[in-house]
Amino acid sequence: MPPSIAIVGAGLGGLTLARVLHVHGVAATVFEAEASATARAQGGMLDIHGENGQLALKAAGLYEQFLDIVHPGGQASRVLGHDGALLFADEDDGSGDRPEVPRGALRRILNESLPPDAIQWGRKLTQVAALGDGRHDLRFADGSTFTADLLVGADGAWSKVRPLLSDAVPIYTGMSYVETWLHDVDRRHAPSAAAVGGGALFAVAPGKGILAHREPEGVLHTYVALRRSEAWMSRIDADEPARTMAQVAAEFEGWDAGLKSLITDGETPPVIRCLHALPSEHRWKRLPGVTLLGDAAHLMLPSGEGANLAMWDGAELAQALVAQPGDIDAALATYEETLFRRSALAAADAQELLEVCFGERAPASLVEMFSGGGSAG
Repeated sequence: MPPSIAIVGAGLGGLTLARVLHVHGVAATVFEAEASATARAQGGMLDIHGENGQLALKAAGLYEQFLDIVHPGGQASRVLGHDGALLFADEDDGSGDRPEVPRGALRRILNESLPPDAIQWGRKLTQVAALGDGRHDLRFADGSTFTADLLVGADGAWSKVRPLLSDAVPIYTGMSYVETWLHDVDRRHAPSAAAVGGGALFAVAPGKGILAHREPEGVLHTYVALRRSEAWMSRIDADEPARTMAQVAAEFEGWDAGLKSLITDGETPPVIRCLHALPSEHRWKRLPGVTLLGDAAHLMLPSGEGANLAMWDGAELAQALVAQPGDIDAALATYEETLFRRSALAAADAQELLEVCFGERAPASLVEMFSGGGSAG
């Protein structure tokens, strides 16, 4: 009898796991608290890396569909000084190995690649009970239950599955993002459109920055970065958009008008994200029948690696399970050994990137990184 596999969380990592298992004829059920695939906006652009995210999509048999949603020109990068002066530019000539795609479109491809009953929407996990022999009983807010021979926590930063394996909890990193969007930018917001260009913009300084990305259909997605305490951030009220953005913009007094307008001209309610992370060396002792992937396993600072690592986690876990049929625990041990190693390295790189972008030498440190052939996501 095939094992009963429960994947908690229908993000990119959980869906990749389910899809690669499906490709190999192994059924799994994904439980997602959201009511549907379109219950909320899916975020901005993702750069999908050749060494992990793209390999996961190839393992899932979805690489061609991925190429169909690539945003032309999205790999372009530029660094501007606070006065708007161009410090670095790298145009997208189509030869890069980190093409940009909309997160929502990528999630849609993964959703549609699974059997109709593989994803159970509106199933919020409330309790997990160990039954012995690696089996777990899952209880959901709607009163339903599910018994799993293998439980995979793909449920993000505040995972309900993680406490089965680890006492670690995400801690505030000292950095926060405030997100907003501009629309029809080439006609209505020409100075901001010109500042951002065709791909990603980095205008950074010690402790703060204005980051933006051009998305399809004339959209600019702005991330305003601030190194401030949680108490300071808690005084920003997203329910008062005009006041919030004025308060944030005040932190950039004297900056170029085209850059500041990315903040002040925002056309959507600001989204405040206090950035949390797990310890960079986060790991756990092997527990039969349960494991983690993605942010549930290795939440880290933004670095362009999060989605890629989550998908690669999912693909590698699926391949380990397929390679060792009938021995779930051996498959999990194989998967976790490489997971711990690569996630620790990625978390250290993310911390280093934070210093490059917002440390005392910014923006010179970022220009140096780009000029040396590095990447800032």
